[in-house]
Amino acid sequence: MPRYITTPIYYVNDKPHIGHAYTSLAGDVLARWWRLSGEEVFFLTGTDEHGQKVEKAASDAGMEPKAFTDKVSQAFRDLTVTMGLSNDAFIRTTEPRHYAACQALWKKLADAGHIYLGHYEGWYAVRDEAFYGEDELIERDGVKLAPTGAPVAWVKEPSYFLRLSAFADKLIALYEAQPDFILPATRRNEVVAFVKDNLRDLSISRTSFQWGVPVPGDDAHVMYVWIDALTNYITALGYPDEAAPLWKFWPADVHFVGKDILRFHTIYWPAMLMAAGLPLPRRVFAHGWWTNEGQKISKSLGNVIDPVGLVEEFGLDPVRYFLLREVPFGQDGDFSRKSLVNRLNGELADALGNLANRTLSLIQRNCGGVLPPPAARNEADQEFLAQVDGLRGELDTLLGEQKFDQALAAIFTVIREANGYITREAPWALKKTDPVRMELVLRHLHDALRAFATVLQPFMPATMAALLDQLGVPAEARALAALATPLPGGIALPPPAPLFRKVELAA
Repeated sequence: MPRYITTPIYYVNDKPHIGHAYTSLAGDVLARWWRLSGEEVFFLTGTDEHGQKVEKAASDAGMEPKAFTDKVSQAFRDLTVTMGLSNDAFIRTTEPRHYAACQALWKKLADAGHIYLGHYEGWYAVRDEAFYGEDELIERDGVKLAPTGAPVAWVKEPSYFLRLSAFADKLIALYEAQPDFILPATRRNEVVAFVKDNLRDLSISRTSFQWGVPVPGDDAHVMYVWIDALTNYITALGYPDEAAPLWKFWPADVHFVGKDILRFHTIYWPAMLMAAGLPLPRRVFAHGWWTNEGQKISKSLGNVIDPVGLVEEFGLDPVRYFLLREVPFGQDGDFSRKSLVNRLNGELADALGNLANRTLSLIQRNCGGVLPPPAARNEADQEFLAQVDGLRGELDTLLGEQKFDQALAAIFTVIREANGYITREAPWALKKTDPVRMELVLRHLHDALRAFATVLQPFMPATMAALLDQLGVPAEARALAALATPLPGGIALPPPAPLFRKVELAA
């Protein structure tokens, strides 16, 4: 069936940081895995360009909002290249098609009686583009703050409202019927509690600024930025034309988001879709936040992690690997250069890189650089290779649950087994004592390396393409299903080349 994966559309009031790269990378790995599995995938990312916060950022920069968003949006588009993303589309909320989709959805909700005109009075955080109840606020040094730490102000203005409160029972029924609609499970309780205790009708328009999608029939109002932003997921598929070629991808399989925007995606968005009579996404996965060497990341501390700088220093694939290996996806994590270097050196360079170099060098020296034919397995071979053969099924399960760190841990558990196998079998010694057995062992190691390189392609696409080249695997035999068909013997293999460079940790 068609698969649809989205990142949040990123807010363009500042340049990209490590959190943006992290969310996008998760989507990219899952998209690549499903494509390797033979699935038809549509992977979307983009930028959220409206709202009071963007209008102010543009003013502070001495620019018109559209010129400002053109500039900052390009930085996020550039990040897709820097991080090697395989997104099928990049959407901007300033596109004419998005205005049309938002206004069509608004009209549908209004015609069905789900929108009414009133006025809003309450606490609003410009930084979060969100309203908060009195009971959610904290006070520090005489200043009222949202739970996120953003300052709030009391605002009163005319507003259109979505009858959100009418959907409380349907939302609770959704969470109960689909326990994995919200992942990780630890996030689910907070959403359920909010819906049960705090669900009020939602203010969905503004009159205090003009940088947004105009409300149909009332140009004094622009749409609340989250109504605009959430609609991007269906704009990209051709909405309101449900006969559009891409509409087959709806509903989304996974919306990847940061935990700070969970409420919008698990309450507002499904309620909007229910009101419009549209299918609901299958899952919203909210990942955690990064700290930097134990400190909260902030511009004031000067410790914002620049993903572009990381890639320039350590290389793209090691950074991609580290970000999804280091922290259980869904939990908060700490970025540490020491941990990055240790992962790169110990797991990538030593465990995998050294195994590949040893195996391929032995084939060059002892087999004339030609791949030995498929080999029978003895009991020792079978014990090791059964773990290799079981990887695909295990990874299908883990990645289907977005357990990226566990998937990588599972792969490297078997890579360590392969290193144990080559040490025990010692094919360099078998050259003199049992050359037939030596060829069998080297063939088994080659088969294992092919499997490792194949399943690691979504995480480290360029490096694994290089390893598959060194293994002599043709382009048409690099999908997951191709692992069931052994390569024929007699393939001439190129001389091996290092896959990863070791890095010294600066004092």
